[in-house]
Amino acid sequence: MRPWALILGASSGFGKATCLEFSKHNTNIIGVHLDRKHTLKEVEELVSLIKSNGVMAKFYNINAADGESMNKTLDEIKTFFDEEQKGDYVKVLLHSLAFGTLKKFISEEENEMISKNQMDMTLDVMANTLVYWVQACFKRKLFRENSKIFAMTSSGDLRVMPYYGAVSAAKATLESHIRQLALELAPYGVTANSIKAGVTDTPALRKIPGHEDIIETALKHNPHGRLTTPEDVGKAIVALSHEDLYWVTGNVINVDGGEDITG
Repeated sequence: MRPWALILGASSGFGKATCLEFSKHNTNIIGVHLDRKHTLKEVEELVSLIKSNGVMAKFYNINAADGESMNKTLDEIKTFFDEEQKGDYVKVLLHSLAFGTLKKFISEEENEMISKNQMDMTLDVMANTLVYWVQACFKRKLFRENSKIFAMTSSGDLRVMPYYGAVSAAKATLESHIRQLALELAPYGVTANSIKAGVTDTPALRKIPGHEDIIETALKHNPHGRLTTPEDVGKAIVALSHEDLYWVTGNVINVDGGEDITG
């Protein structure tokens, strides 16, 4: 019987770092990612690194927001657990999907304003998918008592910045989903928490217009004089997955080196 970490958004940023950190702590990895041909070599290298730590890795290049793909993947995992890895289970589910529309709500140019489809897609991918994956894992009995659920939020849950409106709404929704999951999963001994990282130089950050100013401001405010790194966050998530932390649930946990308290 061995634990697995199911990482949504496994091929870069926080997801990648968390995969590697869990692999160093004897936890197998199920990685869900969406990559085109030109980045698949990097995914293959990540899988090799994970396996070099003596654990198993199963990666799926799918759209995590597609229900059919989700169910097919989890059906395969369920069969694998039942037939080949009897007693294995999902110890941790991390939601680290960063795919949304960065557009204004209001503009004199209509094509610069976010559309309904873009808004719906952003909230669905970056927030609602958490609920659907948790439901699907629960139905298949992939969790056990003391399994942990984490979701990556950001300071955009409370703060505003140009072009970030839909993503900000998704982060606030994600935190609400985590609280509700914490309530409803408590009888099963499963916890759920949001992880609010400090400003981190990831591919997702670099897509935000004006990200250079965001980085500069964070460097000024962080007491440690540096940005948060994906590795900082991966280490924190592994530590928070310890079985003794069964009473920590429904929270937004800052992993930012004190950036938020000074900013």
